[in-house]
Amino acid sequence: MGIKQLFSIIKDEAPDAIKEGDIKNQFGRKVAILTDESRMRSSMSIYSFLIAVRSEGQQLMNEDGQTTSHLMGMFYRTLRMVDNGIKPLYVFDGKPPKLKSGELAKRFQRKAEANEGMEEAKETGTAEDVEKFSRRTVRVTREHNEECQRLLKLMGIPYIIAPTEAEAQCAVLARAGKVYAAASEDMDTLCFDSPILLRHMTYSEQRKEPVQEIHLERVLEGLGMERKQFVDLCILLGCDYLDPVPKVGPSTALKLIREHGTLEKIVEWMKESGKYTIPEDWPFADARELFFHPDVRQADDPLCDFKWEKPDVEGLINFLVTEKGFSEDRVRGGATRLEKSSKSTQQARLEGFFKPIPKTEAEKTAHKRKLEEQNEAKKKKLKEDKKEKAKQKAKPRGA
Repeated sequence: MGIKQLFSIIKDEAPDAIKEGDIKNQFGRKVAILTDESRMRSSMSIYSFLIAVRSEGQQLMNEDGQTTSHLMGMFYRTLRMVDNGIKPLYVFDGKPPKLKSGELAKRFQRKAEANEGMEEAKETGTAEDVEKFSRRTVRVTREHNEECQRLLKLMGIPYIIAPTEAEAQCAVLARAGKVYAAASEDMDTLCFDSPILLRHMTYSEQRKEPVQEIHLERVLEGLGMERKQFVDLCILLGCDYLDPVPKVGPSTALKLIREHGTLEKIVEWMKESGKYTIPEDWPFADARELFFHPDVRQADDPLCDFKWEKPDVEGLINFLVTEKGFSEDRVRGGATRLEKSSKSTQQARLEGFFKPIPKTEAEKTAHKRKLEEQNEAKKKKLKEDKKEKAKQKAKPRGA
């Protein structure tokens, strides 16, 4: 699900945090790719391959009836990134946190309803109805995951399975400088403190969407918030861990955070005012804790010592051609592209020669003070706007 309406808030309130450009602009960078099999919207999810690579409404299969859509999607979109000088690292989801069980239960329910709808559509509906419901019934299996991981190993592309949330693991790697950024369509990657989020990078070439590069530090500056307030805003907007508060949209959520500062104070005000109904089970503090202290592998873990290697050409032929029925010419062509990339001696990005110097305590304090001043200024403006509206209402009509 991600964070509802967060991108629109950033676009309005912190436009300088967003840069758009061609995928070629990411040349020479290592990027952690979120591979979330359960998310419908994630462009590099195995689910997206299963529904995007279809033939006449059916999954792409080989002669033995085995689904191959996920492998085709992973193979060709990875090749596109490699062709553009990017070193992808795939991060797979591990076991979901207990707090996410509600969201997963909803997804399961939607799948069950889709199965019922498809059976009914087969009897009384149109071909379009059958296709619509069949897309919703697609399920990613453990075998799909394992086959994608096998493919990546043969391609020489590293991957890691996160203990829990893939977004959190991507953020750890980005903060440590193991990768330049985390790539995902879901904005909650920013909640896990990823310095840079790349969106649309893994779209197919036909989409022709520019890559969006979102910088968290500029987001916080534009919003006039510290990270804790930002995470509280995201929880209030609606995340995977909690149901949103009814009737609280993006504008209201932003206003409440700026006026009250924390979710504790917002919840207290809501209970006193009676203007909003908080869901009965709404453990926002637990959700915040998951964003601040997720279960991850630290960057110095041996499993985070990644290497991009030469492809196993004959292994790829055996797996994709012999076992899965892919075209041998296409697979060999892809392997050649991978080999060319691994041998490339092109100059690295200039920024790669310089290591960022960590901020001193004085710089951190000054930055914190700046955010506080910005927040106070926005609070003051809100109060002034309220007074002005009250004056306008108090004026006699026609005055």
